[in-house]
Amino acid sequence: MSNQRLPAEWEPQDAVLLTWPHKNTAWNWILDEVTELYEALATVIGDYADVIIAAPENELDSIRERLESMGAPMEYIYLYPCKSNDTWARDHGPLTVETPDGFKLLDFKFNGWGNKYAHELDDQVTRQLFEQNAFPLAGREEQNWVLEGGSVDTDGQGTLLTTSSCLLNKNRNPDLTKADIESRLKLAFGARKINWLDHGYLAGDDTDGHIDTLARLCPNNTIVYTACDDEQDEHYAELKKMEAQLQTFTNADGDAYRLLPLPWAGAVLGRDSDARLPSTYANFLVVNEVVLVPIYDLPMDEEALEVIAQAFPGYEIMGIPCLSLIEQGGSLHCITMQIPEGVLGLE
Repeated sequence: MSNQRLPAEWEPQDAVLLTWPHKNTAWNWILDEVTELYEALATVIGDYADVIIAAPENELDSIRERLESMGAPMEYIYLYPCKSNDTWARDHGPLTVETPDGFKLLDFKFNGWGNKYAHELDDQVTRQLFEQNAFPLAGREEQNWVLEGGSVDTDGQGTLLTTSSCLLNKNRNPDLTKADIESRLKLAFGARKINWLDHGYLAGDDTDGHIDTLARLCPNNTIVYTACDDEQDEHYAELKKMEAQLQTFTNADGDAYRLLPLPWAGAVLGRDSDARLPSTYANFLVVNEVVLVPIYDLPMDEEALEVIAQAFPGYEIMGIPCLSLIEQGGSLHCITMQIPEGVLGLE
């Protein structure tokens, strides 16, 4: 048995990590628009948790000035100089586990989702932040295998949810078998049971099927999941198979799940192309007592907020416009990484 535990996202948090967009990221073509989204997001998160911002050193002053002018709660926002290729903090940020000796940042290798994109700087973000004491009460442990935070989800009680299309893809860890990866997941995160989702995908997703675009664990043994009700859509058959497999899953204690389908957003196309974008409502972020849900200026947005509210009773539910984010293939959860309570040593 492992003596480490990966907390559920709905457990208390100290902070949320953001890696800021800059001109050398893939956002350069819509940089002003995306930067405004980040500014608004940092301001919102700051009402519920601290915000750790990793950004180019020469931009720290301007970021601080912009946030101050917006009325952001600056006493809860920490800026650190940090080099990065891109902004997907969910995948290059630390996965923080609880141990008998306190918290530990698991710093996995990040290879740009199977060497699709430049990643050398992103792979060093956690180390850069750690060396600047951004996580005062946590140690750091390098992991010698590839894993992205968006590819795993946990209830904090021994169950892990993931996809075989991503974790078993030979572009990640070609020398590891499924059994090898399963044993490493159990050791790293204290999982007793791993539910492998073998179906489901989203057009426009570069991650090979991250779980946080498809199905999410929620409190009270609930799973919300991306569902397609359009029989003519290319996703219909695969998401129906995913739904059927979810119906067979149980948690580590053998209990079946309550399943809540999220509405299908339909075909959302890139503004400069006819390529489909991965407009999923499953890519939400829990920050203490609020759930921030990506919305896309679609009629289904309101229904998505209602489903999330069913999954998180007692939480504030807030929609965050994310049309610009999916232009690069990700959404709200992908650009954030939560840091559990007790890592920053807050009063």
